[in-house]
Amino acid sequence: MMNGFCWYELRTTDTGAAQAFYVDVLGFRMRDNLFFRGDRPVAGCSPLPERAAARGAPAHWLGHIAVRDVESLSHRILAQGGEQLGPTRTLESGATRVILRDPFGSVLSLVSSSDTTSGDVVVWHDLNTRDHARAFAFYSDLFGWKATETVDFGPEFGAYLKFSWDEGGPSVGGMVSSARLPHVHPHWLFYFHVEDLDEALAKVSARGGKVLAPRELPNGDRVAVCDDPQGAAFALHASAARA
Repeated sequence: MMNGFCWYELRTTDTGAAQAFYVDVLGFRMRDNLFFRGDRPVAGCSPLPERAAARGAPAHWLGHIAVRDVESLSHRILAQGGEQLGPTRTLESGATRVILRDPFGSVLSLVSSSDTTSGDVVVWHDLNTRDHARAFAFYSDLFGWKATETVDFGPEFGAYLKFSWDEGGPSVGGMVSSARLPHVHPHWLFYFHVEDLDEALAKVSARGGKVLAPRELPNGDRVAVCDDPQGAAFALHASAARA
């Protein structure tokens, strides 16, 4: 998916333990530091870089957005107050990648490839930010994302703005001004689809993770925000028909 998230990478403090956790919880297979669903690679796993850890970064999932021109878009992000986190790299595939912090504090990667997509594994993308309206204007200008619907999340969180990758496409995520709250930091949160949410949540708890916010959506789907044992935030999603 060009101009949308196409790949996800777990950067963690204990790769062996983290890999065993997600293999159990999400039903992945592991090979060469890649998570597989069936025969298809759907995500990567790597050590949290020492430089990032020294700056206080926790274990986290990093989303990669496929773009045609990494250099041009990274310059635009920097010009609007973003920050480049490390050098631009050429991957084994030949793609160019750069990791940045957006002007509102959330980390993302730009990559010059859309060969791999995890669209049926990662089914939703939440941006927890300080000002969702400004953040959406920023991402929409860069990538052409379109607003699809706004939902009122009540006095604590306020408006929740859903978006699609392109005009007329389905909603693929939402943005909310949750990082104004003292216990929420700016970050992208990725929702992994599971067939049986209760079974997956039981495995999260049994393996030392935390289940933070399970809830049912208006359409009957069920979701839950979690932390893995190394502290990386992620979320689970189950369809209403399988809930």
